[in-house]
Amino acid sequence: MRIESLEPGVLWRHFAALAAVPRGSKNEAAAAQYVMKAAAERGIGAERDSAGNVVIRLPASPGHESAETVVLQGHLDMVCEKNAGTDHDFDNRGVRAVVDGEWVRAEGTTLGADNGIGVAAALALLDDRSAVHGPIEILLTIDEESGMSGAKALKAAWLKGRRMLNLDSEEDGTLYVGCAGGGNSEIEILLRRDPPPKGFKALRVEVSGLRGGHSGLNIGENRANAIKLLVRLLVDAADKMPLKLGSIDGGNKHNAIPREAWAVAFVPSRREDTFRKLAAEWRDVFRRESGTIEPGLRIAVAPAPPERPRPMTAPAARRTLDLLAALPHGALGMSQDLPNLVETSSNLAVAATSERSVRIVTSSRSSVAPTLRAVLGSIAAACRLAGVECVQAGGYPGWKPNMDSHLLRVARETCKAMYGADPKVTAIHAGLECGIIGEAIPGMDMLSFGPQIEGAHSPDERVRVASVARFYDFLKGVLRALA
Repeated sequence: MRIESLEPGVLWRHFAALAAVPRGSKNEAAAAQYVMKAAAERGIGAERDSAGNVVIRLPASPGHESAETVVLQGHLDMVCEKNAGTDHDFDNRGVRAVVDGEWVRAEGTTLGADNGIGVAAALALLDDRSAVHGPIEILLTIDEESGMSGAKALKAAWLKGRRMLNLDSEEDGTLYVGCAGGGNSEIEILLRRDPPPKGFKALRVEVSGLRGGHSGLNIGENRANAIKLLVRLLVDAADKMPLKLGSIDGGNKHNAIPREAWAVAFVPSRREDTFRKLAAEWRDVFRRESGTIEPGLRIAVAPAPPERPRPMTAPAARRTLDLLAALPHGALGMSQDLPNLVETSSNLAVAATSERSVRIVTSSRSSVAPTLRAVLGSIAAACRLAGVECVQAGGYPGWKPNMDSHLLRVARETCKAMYGADPKVTAIHAGLECGIIGEAIPGMDMLSFGPQIEGAHSPDERVRVASVARFYDFLKGVLRALA
């Protein structure tokens, strides 16, 4: 079945078109061109600001011109992740989206339903004559997934609306009224290297097959971090034999839990079997610890390739492993106000080794600003103790819930009228652009909702087809009520 044949067709046709163009963060030109063209072909005004954000100004349905302007907000970019062994050029190709039973997914890559479905829902209103609404401003930002630079560059005067529906959340039937703030830490460990050692075997050890996922939405599920697992194995091996470390790598996105990590380790040739046995023992330990959470967990040991790096000096290797072991990862605190909501977390996101350094990236989040500062402070303190450089920049604010919101009241009433049930109301442990936009435009009333998306930020990403129809119908219901 083709994506375009799904219902509502007016939405899925736009999603299929977006999926077909490259739109990784900072590479949104083709997506922006598509939405601008869609507006122009229908005689609807659209503008693009100096940052690359797009706003489409959709006139009201006849008879509703006097209603307040509503902003529909989403982002044009997507996270670009692929399975090991998948050959895909995200810079120049879109993804291949396929229907798989009651889900839509991609083949070996992220799907981009985050936030392509939200963008497609907004664009669907350009053609949907059954939709009743007041004036709409469709705000589509760039670079949400790697720094939110589009939202940060937004000028308040560009928008008339002061009520905003963010279409970038991922749980069917849930209304989001708040989000976490966050900040990244960029760490660099400078290296010195020794000559290749005699009597040692160079081995490549890899942890793979993990679920990964969104470092905000999935961080409370105890999904394993491949870098952390690999470090535990290497630290134990270094305590038991004269191990020398050549490199350690894993993860490549600050907002994704690392699914794979690998290292080049030099071990005494006579101890190779011992190292392999130790790796198998740790594999069994990790499988017991993760239970059913990580059924695909694997550890592989193989001869390192000929182009392997030289070993780090012993102090550099110890500093690298100790710091990676010490940096926090996972849920660090739960909300006292909203059930089952992670309040504070940190993600050990990236380790990347070059000839002269190991680069480490962590991403920390909290809905409580002082707590976020404390977590970032603990990371900086660990780096000072290790004697390495840590740069913390690019933070973004959280979005404080407003339970007296007019949008929230209308959405609750609409849900009750359409489905005979109250919606779930909560906050999200992820960085929505609402926090930045709310700070730039004081008094903006905001609400976020979306369809059921699972595995965002990983190649397991998929969206439930039936939930997309409910999401779009609910969006139209809220717009009708506001008109």
